[in-house]
Amino acid sequence: MPIKQAAKKYLRASKKRAVQNSKIKKTFRVAMKNVRELAGSEKIDEAKKTFPAMQKAIDKAAKVGVITKGAAARKKSRLVKMIKKVSK
Repeated sequence: MPIKQAAKKYLRASKKRAVQNSKIKKTFRVAMKNVRELAGSEKIDEAKKTFPAMQKAIDKAAKVGVITKGAAARKKSRLVKMIKKVSK
């Protein structure tokens, strides 16, 4: 356990940040999973409808710093590529 006041404050803040980050991470992972499942089951229209929500969740995660900008771009790119491949 931290002894100094500043260390206690840092511990409280880091716990709070960890909770927020895990919520954001879960949101974008669930959104990605939904798009992947819809694309995999060839429900292209539904996948295209849920894509903007997934994109928003990934962008928010990148903005906050849960994932990097490059990782966000890569994830979005791969999912778009997947949807286009299935729709052909």
